[in-house]
Amino acid sequence: MVKFLPIFATQIIFLLFLLSSFTKIQVHGYAKTMNKNLMGLKKEKLTHFQIHWHDIQSGQNPTPISVVRPPTNTSTNGFGIINMIDNPLTAGPEMSSKMVGRAQGFYALASQEEVGLLMAMNFAFIEGKYNGSSITMPVIEGNGLFRFARGYVQARTHNFDPKTGDATVQYNVYVMHY
Repeated sequence: MVKFLPIFATQIIFLLFLLSSFTKIQVHGYAKTMNKNLMGLKKEKLTHFQIHWHDIQSGQNPTPISVVRPPTNTSTNGFGIINMIDNPLTAGPEMSSKMVGRAQGFYALASQEEVGLLMAMNFAFIEGKYNGSSITMPVIEGNGLFRFARGYVQARTHNFDPKTGDATVQYNVYVMHY
């Protein structure tokens, strides 16, 4: 015996069908595909940052601190060392140039045979249009103006002092965001 849905239930089902077709939301179990316009996302744009990362190990106020230093290490390159960082980001390679943010996170020496770094950090901007926004490196997300960000980074050592361990690295960051 076939039971008919009451007219009210049929109208609700029809209304849900109409709403889903207008908003282009597709539900697949625990996830749904959404229309980006419903999230208030506008046109996607590409932003290029050229900034300088300063890892200052010398002096009274070093910007990295070792949080893990292996007790026995036969590696000649520091394998296993993990440093937590709060490094300045500047517009130019000199520390005297305008500070535009901070690099906060960590890096680890991850190779036993060569210099191989594992790095995870946020570039937290404190200047201009991007003040209060940050990008997570590698570029997989962000907040503020960088919500839904993705992109890539090219890093090039500008200066390294083997006596002090101080380094300046130029970062070219390419970010797709809304």
